[in-house]
Amino acid sequence: MLIKGAGMTEETPEITPDAAGTTPDAVTASADVPPDHLSVNPRSPHFDAEKLQRGVGIRFKDRVRTDIEEYSISEAWVRVQAGKAVDRKGQALTIKLTGPVEAWYEDLGENPPVARKG
Repeated sequence: MLIKGAGMTEETPEITPDAAGTTPDAVTASADVPPDHLSVNPRSPHFDAEKLQRGVGIRFKDRVRTDIEEYSISEAWVRVQAGKAVDRKGQALTIKLTGPVEAWYEDLGENPPVARKG
């Protein structure tokens, strides 16, 4: 697209994909969905306090759940606490459940973009 009055000598900056092969527009669009794998346990390598503060909604097997400790969308599983049981270090025991997982940021209001497998 040319702007009236603009010289033809100006070059349009070329948009190049980054190392992951995505363009900056794709990165901005994907920033509205939670990561593929997220945990509420600070000891986990998948813990991200900044993303958790936004509020992440989880739908597991077509039911909205609020008791999820960790999830993976691509591997289709969630971890939930197993009652009040704890291990010898005081960490909650968890159970891994498999099934379809969907995640979204709750701070985006009605009909937010949903991350799902596929």
